[in-house]
Amino acid sequence: MSPSADRDRLESLAPIAIFDVVGPLVAYFALRSAGLAAVTALIISGVLPALGIALSVVRRRRLDAIGALVLIGIVVGSAAGLAGGSARLVLLDGTVPGAVWGLGCLGSLWTRRPMIYRFALEARGADTPQGREFADRWRHPAFRHAFRVATAVWGGAFVIETAAQVVIVQTAATATAKATSNVLPLAVAGLVAVWNVSYARRGRRRGELGVEAGRVGGDPRPARPT
Repeated sequence: MSPSADRDRLESLAPIAIFDVVGPLVAYFALRSAGLAAVTALIISGVLPALGIALSVVRRRRLDAIGALVLIGIVVGSAAGLAGGSARLVLLDGTVPGAVWGLGCLGSLWTRRPMIYRFALEARGADTPQGREFADRWRHPAFRHAFRVATAVWGGAFVIETAAQVVIVQTAATATAKATSNVLPLAVAGLVAVWNVSYARRGRRRGELGVEAGRVGGDPRPARPT
């Protein structure tokens, strides 16, 4: 990988680390150390992911579906936590993006085009020469099968991750649940992305995909709002 590619990757990962993982965790534990209640600390630390989404909207001039889900989760979780005074209710907002993403992927398997294919096409631009060439490959059965498999894996992984996170929130200490709510979804996304790259490369060797390695499904990585 070239130095410029490494730099681009680091630049894309930096906002995730700052606004979705490290920043919220540091903010939460600092606020707790300062004597704030768990609910208050969770709500304030949730401002960082919201700020990250706002900056993304300014840069891209649009709010994507994942960003909208995260914002909804922040609002719903914060309102529920304030109304009920429960840190667990605030933490459960973090399961919203993963649950919707996972169920959306699985549900799309019964539609004409699976979710991962739609994201891959959108990333290329449906009205660009590359996008039209990519869309034309849909007529090949092996190509369709590859994207259905990728969509099923992404969907299943995040449904399982969401269920695990709900159990953690309900049974573990607030600090532990806070840490897993920020780290677990990105760890799952990273593992599935690695599988995705390997799966794409195997497909290329068999001549089934005709797409560049690692681009079968991309890396949607729904972020946690808290």
